[in-house]
Amino acid sequence: MEIVTKNTLEHLVGNTRKTVLLDFWATWCGPCQMLAPIMEELDAEREDLVIGKVDVDEEPELAVQFQVVSIPTVILFQDGRETARIVGYLPKDELLQELGI
Repeated sequence: MEIVTKNTLEHLVGNTRKTVLLDFWATWCGPCQMLAPIMEELDAEREDLVIGKVDVDEEPELAVQFQVVSIPTVILFQDGRETARIVGYLPKDELLQELGI
């Protein structure tokens, strides 16, 4: 799992053929803390995915850039383009189903 900053975003999302999941979160967010173990599981289980975490308190510019107004927000990128977005907590199976992965 990678910590994403405005300086590393392009390298992560734009320069890979893999599917990228960005998890926008904050330390004070209860649902974000519930989602964290799911993201860790996906990172360990799915070699076809790159998981990135964006702390919205540390990287507010990225939250604005991606129009994140509620957290947790998970954005799926394929070939460098956003293809799905989930706002709020979902259990792992539902999350994967909603993202289509």
